[in-house]
Amino acid sequence: EEDRRITAYHEAGHAVVAALLPDVDDPHKVTIVPRGRSLGTTMVLPDKESYHMQKKRMLGTLAWAFGGRAAEMRFCGDSSAGASDDIRRATELARAMVTELGMSDKIGPINYGERQGSEFLGTELMSGKWHSEDTARLIDQEVERLLKDAYSTAERIVAENAHALEQITQALLAYETITGVDIKKLLAGATIE
Repeated sequence: EEDRRITAYHEAGHAVVAALLPDVDDPHKVTIVPRGRSLGTTMVLPDKESYHMQKKRMLGTLAWAFGGRAAEMRFCGDSSAGASDDIRRATELARAMVTELGMSDKIGPINYGERQGSEFLGTELMSGKWHSEDTARLIDQEVERLLKDAYSTAERIVAENAHALEQITQALLAYETITGVDIKKLLAGATIE
């Protein structure tokens, strides 16, 4: 039962952050029914088809990834290993934003992504970085800044919407799966009944 409770807060955190950030897709369905390695899932669906992924959308996605951890910390007083995949995906996205997509003012529009292989030989002949240790340190600092800013955004949204998050958590504990429509109603003040 304790695992269900932690999972419910975690998924409710994702749902609230996704629902309230303008550049993140709205939650479609949230469940605490385990599937595979996942103890719960917050599924989002785009409102419209989009061919471009803009920086503001990526920043929102980073914050959404941390919604579960922020909710665990606020409501359970501790963090669990349940956020490990969220953290991994957020870190990969932030690193890509900095090293491949030119979305860091300090780094600029330079591709510092690690080369995976040769067009002709299929493997890289030389291993190693294409940049200095100073640049590597700056990249790490920028990735860390993006992640910390995103986590702060998630914490703020969770704190400002604690009552609604509690209602969503209670709905998940009662029904195990709720829809995006249910989340909107709960955010607007409806009760779980």
